[in-house]
Amino acid sequence: MTSAPSRLGGLRVTIGLLVAILLHNLTYPLSGAEGVWPALFYLFYGSIFVVATFLLLADRRLRALAVLSGAAVVIAGLANSYTPGAYTTLAVYLTSIAYHLVIGVVLALYIFRSTEMMSDVLVAAASIYLVIGSGFTAIFSLIEWIAPGSFVVSSGVPINWQQLFYYSYVTLTTVGYGDITPQGFYAQSFAIFEAMIGVLYTVILLSRLVGLQTSTPPK
Repeated sequence: MTSAPSRLGGLRVTIGLLVAILLHNLTYPLSGAEGVWPALFYLFYGSIFVVATFLLLADRRLRALAVLSGAAVVIAGLANSYTPGAYTTLAVYLTSIAYHLVIGVVLALYIFRSTEMMSDVLVAAASIYLVIGSGFTAIFSLIEWIAPGSFVVSSGVPINWQQLFYYSYVTLTTVGYGDITPQGFYAQSFAIFEAMIGVLYTVILLSRLVGLQTSTPPK
């Protein structure tokens, strides 16, 4: 079993992960493009959390889960892009939820196992916030797949997961533009849940960081 990364190594890994997540969030429309672009997108998406897991933690079970869920995301994404169907779409949502849960656990363990308040912890905290937003995209999309019409766009156009991606971050940050509204019971419940997480995560994280700062001996 390999050891945990050094502070400098951990900072490089967490910065790389943060940049990769931001790049993923900017390039997600490629999943609906033609040609080779969906394949490139899903290969990138299916590898970033796996690489981060291997570099941040030495836990074999989490590494195995990251590899399995990452591979499942790639397979489901490619199938849905090139041979789309109702069940390939469902597979994308389910595998994405599992994939995000794994990296969420990895980052949470990395943050809360830390005994010092360092830059890598701050960057990891920012990364997990972005992971929450993209993870809820898959949850909202699954709800819409199970109960069509659970989310309504004010313009009247049919909603897709790319719009729910935008809606998830608007909800997480409690901005609430109102151009997309949850209509069904489950849609409203999970929208409230994400908004609460967005607020509570900030409070809990700040408490943790303050605790680390006060417990770190002066150098």
